[in-house]
Amino acid sequence: SKITKMACGGFELIVALETFHSDCMFGFDELDCSDLLSMGGRCGMHKGVKVEMGTHPHSMKQVVNIIVALQRMKHKQSTEFGDDELLNVIMENVIEEHHVNFVSAAQSYVKTIYNVQCSVCDAFQKTLVRSGGSPYLMAKTLKGGNDQYKVRFSLSTYMSPTPTKPGSQPVCLGISKSNLYLACTKADQSKPPTLVLKEINDTLDTIVDGDAKGYDHLLFYRTESGVSNNTFESVKFPGWFISTAFDDDERVEMCQKSTARINNFMLNDKEVIKS
Repeated sequence: SKITKMACGGFELIVALETFHSDCMFGFDELDCSDLLSMGGRCGMHKGVKVEMGTHPHSMKQVVNIIVALQRMKHKQSTEFGDDELLNVIMENVIEEHHVNFVSAAQSYVKTIYNVQCSVCDAFQKTLVRSGGSPYLMAKTLKGGNDQYKVRFSLSTYMSPTPTKPGSQPVCLGISKSNLYLACTKADQSKPPTLVLKEINDTLDTIVDGDAKGYDHLLFYRTESGVSNNTFESVKFPGWFISTAFDDDERVEMCQKSTARINNFMLNDKEVIKS
Protein backbone atom coordinates (compact mmCIF):
# COMPACT_ATOMS: atom_id res chain seq x y z
CA SER A 1 0.00 0.00 0.00
CA LYS A 2 1.00 3.64 -0.38
CA ILE A 3 0.45 6.66 1.91
CA THR A 4 -0.80 9.93 0.34
CA LYS A 5 -1.59 13.20 2.12
CA MET A 6 -4.43 15.60 1.21
CA ALA A 7 -5.46 18.93 2.79
CA CYS A 8 -9.08 19.97 3.14
CA GLY A 9 -10.14 23.28 4.72
CA GLY A 10 -7.01 23.53 6.92
CA PHE A 11 -6.87 19.73 7.66
CA GLU A 12 -4.46 17.16 6.28
CA LEU A 13 -5.89 13.92 4.95
CA ILE A 14 -3.48 10.99 5.12
CA VAL A 15 -4.71 8.48 2.52
CA ALA A 16 -3.48 4.91 2.57
CA LEU A 17 -3.93 3.55 -0.95
CA GLU A 18 -3.95 -0.17 -1.61
CA THR A 19 -1.62 -1.24 -4.40
CA PHE A 20 -3.16 -0.55 -7.79
CA HIS A 21 -1.95 -0.26 -11.40
CA SER A 22 1.76 0.47 -11.61
CA ASP A 23 1.17 3.60 -13.73
CA CYS A 24 -0.58 5.13 -10.74
CA MET A 25 2.32 4.52 -8.39
CA PHE A 26 4.13 7.83 -8.27
CA GLY A 27 4.79 10.39 -5.56
CA PHE A 28 1.85 12.59 -4.61
CA ASP A 29 1.71 15.85 -2.75
CA GLU A 30 -1.12 17.45 -0.84
CA LEU A 31 -4.54 18.68 -2.02
CA ASP A 32 -6.14 21.95 -0.93
CA CYS A 33 -9.93 22.07 -0.95
CA SER A 34 -12.64 23.90 0.93
CA ASP A 35 -15.15 21.09 1.46
CA LEU A 36 -13.94 18.34 3.77
CA LEU A 37 -17.21 16.41 3.62
CA SER A 38 -17.32 16.29 -0.18
CA MET A 39 -13.69 15.14 -0.33
CA GLY A 40 -14.40 12.42 2.19
CA GLY A 41 -17.27 11.28 0.00
CA ARG A 42 -15.04 10.95 -3.02
CA CYS A 43 -12.42 9.00 -1.10
CA GLY A 44 -15.09 6.70 0.37
CA MET A 45 -16.00 5.39 -3.06
CA HIS A 46 -12.74 3.42 -3.24
CA LYS A 47 -11.99 0.33 -1.22
CA GLY A 48 -8.72 0.29 0.62
CA VAL A 49 -8.57 4.02 1.21
CA LYS A 50 -7.91 5.06 4.80
CA VAL A 51 -8.43 8.74 5.71
CA GLU A 52 -6.79 10.46 8.66
CA MET A 53 -6.90 14.17 9.53
CA GLY A 54 -4.14 16.61 10.42
CA THR A 55 -3.09 20.21 9.69
CA HIS A 56 -0.57 21.42 7.09
CA PRO A 57 -0.32 24.26 4.48
CA HIS A 58 -0.59 23.22 0.81
CA SER A 59 -0.25 24.51 -2.76
CA MET A 60 -2.26 24.45 -6.02
CA LYS A 61 0.27 22.08 -7.58
CA GLN A 62 -0.46 19.61 -4.80
CA VAL A 63 -4.20 19.99 -5.48
CA VAL A 64 -3.75 18.82 -9.06
CA ASN A 65 -1.50 15.88 -8.07
CA ILE A 66 -4.02 14.31 -5.72
CA ILE A 67 -6.97 14.86 -8.10
CA VAL A 68 -5.02 13.00 -10.79
CA ALA A 69 -4.39 10.16 -8.35
CA LEU A 70 -8.05 9.83 -7.40
CA GLN A 71 -9.18 9.89 -11.02
CA ARG A 72 -6.74 7.11 -11.90
CA MET A 73 -8.18 5.05 -9.09
CA LYS A 74 -11.60 5.38 -10.76
CA HIS A 75 -10.25 4.31 -14.17
CA LYS A 76 -7.61 1.68 -13.36
CA GLN A 77 -8.18 -0.07 -16.67
CA SER A 78 -6.58 2.82 -18.57
CA THR A 79 -2.85 3.54 -18.43
CA GLU A 80 -3.18 6.78 -20.37
CA PHE A 81 -3.94 10.11 -18.70
CA GLY A 82 -3.80 12.76 -21.43
CA ASP A 83 -3.95 16.54 -21.42
CA ASP A 84 -7.67 16.60 -22.24
CA GLU A 85 -8.50 14.31 -19.33
CA LEU A 86 -6.37 16.37 -16.96
CA LEU A 87 -8.11 19.55 -18.08
CA ASN A 88 -11.54 17.99 -17.52
CA VAL A 89 -10.52 16.86 -14.04
CA ILE A 90 -9.34 20.32 -13.08
CA MET A 91 -12.46 21.95 -14.51
CA GLU A 92 -14.70 19.58 -12.54
CA ASN A 93 -12.84 19.69 -9.24
CA VAL A 94 -10.96 22.94 -8.88
CA ILE A 95 -12.18 25.74 -11.11
CA GLU A 96 -15.23 27.67 -9.92
CA GLU A 97 -17.36 29.77 -12.25
CA HIS A 98 -17.82 33.44 -11.41
CA HIS A 99 -20.03 35.92 -13.27
CA VAL A 100 -18.47 39.37 -13.64
CA ASN A 101 -20.38 42.38 -14.92
CA PHE A 102 -18.22 44.98 -16.65
CA VAL A 103 -19.41 48.60 -16.49
CA SER A 104 -17.94 51.14 -18.90
CA ALA A 105 -16.80 54.33 -17.25
CA ALA A 106 -18.50 57.49 -18.49
CA GLN A 107 -16.39 59.75 -20.69
CA SER A 108 -15.10 62.73 -18.74
CA TYR A 109 -13.74 66.11 -19.85
CA VAL A 110 -11.43 68.15 -17.64
CA LYS A 111 -10.95 71.89 -18.11
CA THR A 112 -7.42 73.02 -19.00
CA ILE A 113 -5.73 76.23 -17.84
CA TYR A 114 -6.11 77.83 -21.29
CA ASN A 115 -8.99 80.06 -22.30
CA VAL A 116 -9.43 81.74 -25.70
CA GLN A 117 -11.11 85.16 -25.79
CA CYS A 118 -12.39 86.09 -29.26
CA SER A 119 -15.25 87.22 -31.48
CA VAL A 120 -16.73 84.85 -34.06
CA CYS A 121 -17.87 85.39 -37.65
CA ASP A 122 -18.92 82.93 -40.33
CA ALA A 123 -17.19 82.29 -43.66
CA PHE A 124 -19.24 85.13 -45.22
CA GLN A 125 -18.12 87.65 -42.60
CA LYS A 126 -21.38 87.72 -40.68
CA THR A 127 -20.70 88.31 -36.98
CA LEU A 128 -22.46 86.52 -34.13
CA VAL A 129 -24.44 89.04 -32.05
CA ARG A 130 -27.02 88.96 -29.24
CA SER A 131 -30.69 89.16 -30.18
CA GLY A 132 -32.06 91.50 -27.53
CA GLY A 133 -33.03 89.53 -24.44
CA SER A 134 -33.79 86.29 -26.29
CA PRO A 135 -31.82 83.11 -25.51
CA TYR A 136 -30.44 82.93 -29.05
CA LEU A 137 -27.66 84.40 -31.17
CA MET A 138 -28.03 86.04 -34.58
CA ALA A 139 -25.62 86.34 -37.50
CA LYS A 140 -25.36 89.88 -38.87
CA THR A 141 -23.12 91.81 -41.25
CA LEU A 142 -21.83 94.74 -39.20
CA LYS A 143 -20.89 98.06 -40.78
CA GLY A 144 -17.83 99.97 -39.63
CA GLY A 145 -18.11 101.44 -36.16
CA ASN A 146 -20.58 98.81 -34.89
CA ASP A 147 -18.06 96.55 -33.22
CA GLN A 148 -19.77 97.04 -29.87
CA TYR A 149 -22.49 94.63 -31.03
CA LYS A 150 -20.08 91.75 -31.45
CA VAL A 151 -20.38 88.99 -28.91
CA ARG A 152 -17.11 88.40 -27.15
CA PHE A 153 -16.67 84.69 -26.49
CA SER A 154 -14.68 82.85 -23.87
CA LEU A 155 -13.71 79.40 -25.16
CA SER A 156 -12.84 77.09 -22.28
CA THR A 157 -10.72 74.20 -23.54
CA TYR A 158 -10.99 70.63 -22.24
CA MET A 159 -9.02 67.40 -22.31
CA SER A 160 -10.32 63.84 -22.14
CA PRO A 161 -8.37 60.78 -20.90
CA THR A 162 -9.77 58.80 -23.84
CA PRO A 163 -10.25 61.16 -26.81
CA THR A 164 -13.13 60.10 -29.06
CA LYS A 165 -12.47 62.56 -31.89
CA PRO A 166 -8.74 62.84 -32.69
CA GLY A 167 -7.67 66.20 -34.11
CA SER A 168 -10.46 68.07 -32.33
CA GLN A 169 -10.49 70.11 -29.11
CA PRO A 170 -13.49 69.89 -26.77
CA VAL A 171 -14.58 73.42 -25.80
CA CYS A 172 -17.37 75.28 -24.04
CA LEU A 173 -18.45 78.54 -25.67
CA GLY A 174 -19.34 81.03 -23.00
CA ILE A 175 -20.08 84.72 -23.41
CA SER A 176 -17.37 86.80 -21.75
CA LYS A 177 -18.20 88.55 -18.48
CA SER A 178 -21.41 86.56 -18.07
CA ASN A 179 -22.58 83.12 -16.99
CA LEU A 180 -24.23 82.36 -20.36
CA TYR A 181 -23.08 79.41 -22.47
CA LEU A 182 -24.08 78.01 -25.84
CA ALA A 183 -25.85 74.66 -25.42
CA CYS A 184 -27.05 72.11 -27.94
CA THR A 185 -30.29 70.72 -26.50
CA LYS A 186 -33.39 68.74 -27.40
CA ALA A 187 -36.65 69.88 -25.86
CA ASP A 188 -38.47 67.16 -27.80
CA GLN A 189 -36.73 63.89 -28.69
CA SER A 190 -38.70 63.69 -31.94
CA LYS A 191 -37.23 67.00 -33.17
CA PRO A 192 -33.70 68.00 -34.15
CA PRO A 193 -31.43 69.63 -31.53
CA THR A 194 -31.44 73.42 -31.15
CA LEU A 195 -28.82 75.96 -30.06
CA VAL A 196 -29.70 78.12 -27.06
CA LEU A 197 -28.01 80.26 -24.44
CA LYS A 198 -28.09 78.71 -20.96
CA GLU A 199 -27.27 80.33 -17.65
CA ILE A 200 -24.71 78.25 -15.74
CA ASN A 201 -23.49 79.07 -12.25
CA ASP A 202 -21.03 76.17 -11.78
CA THR A 203 -17.31 76.29 -12.56
CA LEU A 204 -17.53 73.40 -15.07
CA ASP A 205 -14.08 72.12 -14.10
CA THR A 206 -15.12 68.57 -15.04
CA ILE A 207 -17.95 67.54 -17.35
CA VAL A 208 -19.08 63.91 -17.55
CA ASP A 209 -20.98 62.27 -20.38
CA GLY A 210 -24.62 61.88 -19.35
CA ASP A 211 -24.25 64.50 -16.61
CA ALA A 212 -27.43 64.76 -14.53
CA LYS A 213 -27.42 68.56 -14.87
CA GLY A 214 -27.06 68.38 -18.66
CA TYR A 215 -23.64 70.03 -18.73
CA ASP A 216 -22.52 67.72 -21.54
CA HIS A 217 -24.86 69.77 -23.78
CA LEU A 218 -22.35 72.62 -23.43
CA LEU A 219 -19.46 70.77 -25.06
CA PHE A 220 -18.47 71.13 -28.71
CA TYR A 221 -15.64 69.62 -30.71
CA ARG A 222 -13.69 72.48 -32.23
CA THR A 223 -11.93 71.30 -35.41
CA GLU A 224 -9.59 73.69 -37.19
CA SER A 225 -8.78 73.33 -40.89
CA GLY A 226 -6.83 75.46 -43.34
CA VAL A 227 -5.61 78.81 -42.09
CA SER A 228 -8.51 79.85 -39.89
CA ASN A 229 -11.61 77.73 -40.57
CA ASN A 230 -13.28 76.24 -37.50
CA THR A 231 -16.26 73.95 -37.08
CA PHE A 232 -18.10 73.31 -33.81
CA GLU A 233 -19.73 69.88 -33.55
CA SER A 234 -21.94 68.96 -30.62
CA VAL A 235 -20.40 66.34 -28.32
CA LYS A 236 -23.84 65.32 -27.08
CA PHE A 237 -25.33 65.03 -30.57
CA PRO A 238 -22.58 63.94 -33.00
CA GLY A 239 -23.04 65.09 -36.59
CA TRP A 240 -24.75 68.36 -35.58
CA PHE A 241 -22.82 71.60 -36.08
CA ILE A 242 -23.24 75.25 -35.13
CA SER A 243 -24.32 77.03 -38.30
CA THR A 244 -25.66 80.27 -39.78
CA ALA A 245 -28.04 81.03 -42.65
CA PHE A 246 -26.87 82.76 -45.81
CA ASP A 247 -29.17 85.71 -45.09
CA ASP A 248 -28.55 88.41 -42.49
CA ASP A 249 -30.35 88.63 -39.16
CA GLU A 250 -31.16 84.92 -38.96
CA ARG A 251 -30.78 82.72 -35.90
CA VAL A 252 -27.63 80.75 -35.28
CA GLU A 253 -28.77 77.14 -35.28
CA MET A 254 -27.59 73.53 -35.31
CA CYS A 255 -27.42 71.72 -38.64
CA GLN A 256 -26.03 68.59 -40.23
CA LYS A 257 -23.22 68.74 -42.78
CA SER A 258 -25.50 68.14 -45.74
CA THR A 259 -27.73 71.12 -44.87
CA ALA A 260 -27.48 74.27 -47.03
CA ARG A 261 -26.10 76.40 -44.20
CA ILE A 262 -22.72 77.80 -43.21
CA ASN A 263 -20.82 75.87 -40.56
CA ASN A 264 -17.30 77.29 -41.00
CA PHE A 265 -16.26 80.08 -38.65
CA MET A 266 -13.30 82.34 -38.00
CA LEU A 267 -12.09 83.39 -34.56
CA ASN A 268 -11.14 87.07 -34.64
CA ASP A 269 -9.27 89.26 -32.15
CA LYS A 270 -8.02 86.16 -30.38
CA GLU A 271 -6.37 86.38 -27.00
CA VAL A 272 -5.19 83.27 -25.15
CA ILE A 273 -5.48 83.61 -21.39
CA LYS A 274 -3.79 81.25 -18.94
CA SER A 275 -5.74 80.86 -15.73
